[in-house]
Amino acid sequence: MKNFLIAMLVAAPSVASAQDAAEVRRMYEAGQYQQVVDSAGDAQAPDVIYTAAQSYQKLGAVAQARENYGELVVLPEDDPWHFIGLSAQQLLDEDTEGALNSAREAVARNGGLPEAHYQLGLVLAKREDWRGGAEAFDRAADLNPSLAYAYYYGGLMHYRAGRPDRMANAFEQFLKLAPEAPERPEVLQIMRTVRGR
Repeated sequence: MKNFLIAMLVAAPSVASAQDAAEVRRMYEAGQYQQVVDSAGDAQAPDVIYTAAQSYQKLGAVAQARENYGELVVLPEDDPWHFIGLSAQQLLDEDTEGALNSAREAVARNGGLPEAHYQLGLVLAKREDWRGGAEAFDRAADLNPSLAYAYYYGGLMHYRAGRPDRMANAFEQFLKLAPEAPERPEVLQIMRTVRGR
């Protein structure tokens, strides 16, 4: 019994951090960027740090975003989050070649990490590789079906790649997962335009 209680106490922080990460992501998906930044505070979980950095970007606070991504860069090089943070910083610097190499390294380090594919998708989108970006975002969504923005960006990539059927599926899933997202009007308008053709 004692060993069971110790095991439960040891496991409890990871359960709590998973819940915290999900809550932070929900706030981000609702456009509550300042609340994300405020609640992330001194977070240690890489996914929370990443979401906070993205929130800083949405708020136009590039220096703070860079600093947050830097918290990931200082992680050991055998950790894929190191390369996700590095790729994000390189993308801020318009170094799309470096960002692409770092994102690919993150995927190589852990192909099962949705955020690695998501970051790769962001880089490919910046490079206007619509099909490649769509594949990366689709993979991120496959690995984590609750990652709303993987569907949003995947939908945009499919749209630009001339795949309105795949776009519609992705956008519908995005709207289900993030009904309060600031991009909702834009998504609905794109879907109306495509369906009206």
